[in-house]
Formats: sequence, C-alpha cells, structure tokens
Amino acid sequence: MPAKRRVKTDYPGVYFIEGQSVASDKPERIYYVMYRRDGRLIEEKVGRQFQDNMTPAKAARIRAERIEGKSLSNNARRESEEAARVAEAGRWTFNKLWTEYASHKPENHALSTDRSRFETYLKPAFGEKEPAEVLTLDLDRMRSRLLKQGKSAQTVKHVLALFKRLVRFGVKKGLCDSPDPRKQTITMPRVDNETTEDLDADELARLVQAIEDEPNIQAANFMRLALFTGMRRGELFKLEWRDVDFDRGFLHIREPKGGKSQKIPLNAAARTLLASHPHVEGSPFVFPGQGGKQRVTIQVASNRIKARAGLPADFRPLHGLRHLFASTLASSGEVDLLTLQKLLTHKSPNMTKRYSHLRDDALKQASEVAGNLLGQAAGKPNKSRGSKVVSMGGGEQKN
Repeated sequence: MPAKRRVKTDYPGVYFIEGQSVASDKPERIYYVMYRRDGRLIEEKVGRQFQDNMTPAKAARIRAERIEGKSLSNNARRESEEAARVAEAGRWTFNKLWTEYASHKPENHALSTDRSRFETYLKPAFGEKEPAEVLTLDLDRMRSRLLKQGKSAQTVKHVLALFKRLVRFGVKKGLCDSPDPRKQTITMPRVDNETTEDLDADELARLVQAIEDEPNIQAANFMRLALFTGMRRGELFKLEWRDVDFDRGFLHIREPKGGKSQKIPLNAAARTLLASHPHVEGSPFVFPGQGGKQRVTIQVASNRIKARAGLPADFRPLHGLRHLFASTLASSGEVDLLTLQKLLTHKSPNMTKRYSHLRDDALKQASEVAGNLLGQAAGKPNKSRGSKVVSMGGGEQKN
C-alpha cells in the first residue's frame, strides 16, 4: 500500500494526511507533529479533524508543549515510565538489601532477632533509601531518637550494627556502592558491658537442685553443659555429635560469635554428661529442636529452672551461666586471662578483661597468705644465731 501524501500546514512541524472518518465514509484530516527530543526526531500523531476536533493551530500548541517538556507523548510517556521502572529495579534500597541478606542466612534465633530490629527500626527510617542516600545526620537523629524513647544503648548499638552489616553485604555482593565516608559515619552509643552475673554459694546450690528436678532431660543437660563449659547459647544450639571428640577430648565450636571455628577442652564433667546424654534418632544435633532440626530457643525451660531456683530477676539463665563459669575460673587464681580468653573463645582480650578484677582479688588473697606466713616466720626469734638482731638503722642491738 503506497504511503499517503503528507500535506504541510502554515505551522512549522505540523502536517496532515488525508484519511477516512471512523464514524462515516467522509474524508478526514489526521494531524501529525514533528520535533526533536534528546537529538532524536519524533513524529507523533496528535488527533483527527472531526473525531478529536483537531486543527493546525491546536496541533502546533501540542508540538510546542512537547518541545518544552511540559507534556509527553504517549510513546514518550511509556518510555519514561519504563525507564523509571528499570531505574527502580536497579536501586538496591535497604528493603531489597534486607530481603537478599536474609535469604543467605539460616532461619534461626539470630535471624529472627535481626528481622525484628530491621522491621521495627531500620525499615521505617531507611527502607526506601539506598545506602549512599543515608547521611551521618540521619543516623545521629535515629540514635538520639531511640535513646530518648528509652531504648537501651545496647539495643541502639545492635540496630546500628545491623545497618553496617547490610551496607557491607551490599558492597561485597556488588549490589551498591560504598557510601562516601565524608557523608556517612556511624557513631555507636557507649555501652557499659563490663557487668558480670554471679551467684553466691546458696544460689548456685539452688540452681543445681532446680536443674536436677527438671523433667526435660534435654533442657537440664543443656543448662549443665553451659555451666560446665561456658559455651554460648547459640553454640550449644548448633552443637552436633560430630563436634564431640571423645578420643582427643575436645568440643569443636563451629562459627562462634568471634568468627573462626575453634575447639575447647572436653572436661571430665562435660564428658560424663555427654556420654550419657540421649541421642535423638535422625538428628545430628546434641540438643535438637522440633523434628530433629536445629533448636532456636530454650527460654521456656530455662526460665522455669530459674524460677524454681529462686534466682534474682536480672540473672539471665544461660548467659549468666557463662559468666558464672568465667567468674569461677578467674576468682580461683589458677587460670590466667589468656587461657580464660581461649576457653571463652573471645576474639579480643578486651572482652575478657571484665574478669580481671576477680583474678586480681585472688592474687591479692594469695599475696596476703604469703605475707601472713612469712610475717609469722619473721616474728619468731632465731635461737641458733644468739641474741643479735639487725636494727632498722643498720646498727647492732642486744636483747
């Protein structure tokens, strides 16, 4: 079919072709405009003579609006919307980063806690932003707001740490650029984490008895092993039978909080406990959860044991046992802090120094014992050497 002839009008860039009316067989002009946008020549149909009441002057006004960018053609609008969708798809906002980050993590207590922190604190503030769009001022305001709302410094620190992990994850996976450090720095709130939890002799005796009275053998032995080894709750959740080396006398801790997998000695109490601990058929875990899968909580049983023992309200049943293990060794005076650091799998000696005062107390007591013994010996007269003693002034005196 031959192309229809274009007929110029008195308006630049406006022409029409002769067509046929949709409503009748009468001839009808169909108007087009021509203009350039971003260096491209665009020809656009703008309307029919009768159906759209289009005139050359009206077409010329539409052309002028297109050139000025006040309105877009149907094609241009579709292209613009598509470009926006593509751009949005390429934006790695914190919402998208969290979804990708969570997909790489096992479903456990740690991920559940991080999900709660993200949904509660980070998503409302930064969910639709990319990492580079968040400024130092934004982070400072969030930190200040949460502290004023009564959130603990430790909670705020965990929230900001999750923010940092998401940014590092995005950068590492090539999903986003690293934020400019001149525009984004994170100031962590100061946290007093030097506190330790301890029990006196009566409280410890009540705890031991409460564990003995616990009918759930899995929960009871979980608490016992925490007390005997000082292992973290998450490490006990992940402990598998293949990690228990009875022959060499070690427990292997995979992916501990400090990062690198490590091993700790299997002491006699822990060995005896694990040797008699029941295996759950089909599960590789020492303390499995429902269906033999990795356990994610033991809070109900541990709180029940805590209540039965009548322990202080601020004593955390599991983390407190880790502190109790460390405090007992430090206060004995027989374990140096470097050894204690290795037993606790602390990444840095700074994490172990909270127990240094207990070791200092033990050393002071040992020093006092030595002082008393030597002082008593020095206070006894030495008959074999006669009556001469040396005075503090260096001269000789007789008794």
